[in-house]
Amino acid sequence: MSDKIKPHHLARKALLYVRQSSTHQVLHNRESQALQYAMRDRLVALGWSEVDTVDDDLGRSAAGGVTRVGFERMVAEVCLGKVGAVSGPRSLPLRAQQPRLAAADRDVPRG
Repeated sequence: MSDKIKPHHLARKALLYVRQSSTHQVLHNRESQALQYAMRDRLVALGWSEVDTVDDDLGRSAAGGVTRVGFERMVAEVCLGKVGAVSGPRSLPLRAQQPRLAAADRDVPRG
């Protein structure tokens, strides 16, 4: 296990975000999809016992204001503090989503 992964990370679930932007990619880039799904094994090897796969957005582009249900659910769970790790394609734009995540985090009720 990595020294960057702490018990409080492992106490929460890991999310595996599987995504390809077009139907063509889904149909013809099977190896890419298989490699993304295989990251589940890596998360388990790193110590996560609960790994949820979010693949609702396969074949959906982020362009043009298309709603990506899987991404929205992933952002919500991260903002609620339910997630200890997120794994996804290299192009996963979480850094670009930081302002949105921060705004959503301010809206989360604290108990």
